[in-house]
Amino acid sequence: MSPEQILSVKNYLCKRLGTDGISIKPRKVADSVEVYLNDEILGLLYIDDEDKNDISYDLNISILQQDLDDA
Repeated sequence: MSPEQILSVKNYLCKRLGTDGISIKPRKVADSVEVYLNDEILGLLYIDDEDKNDISYDLNISILQQDLDDA
């Protein structure tokens, strides 16, 4: 993902989730980035840009049972 795309998605997520605690960090692999909420990893964000006219982003969030039990 380009820096412009990362910033655009970050701004969207902050607005949509009502928080400024979202940050996005690149990974060693080019197909995805890590999404953090208040310095805790929230999930992985993938870009689907095979069709340049129809770009989409897929946010995958994993929730551990332990996290649910602690809540």
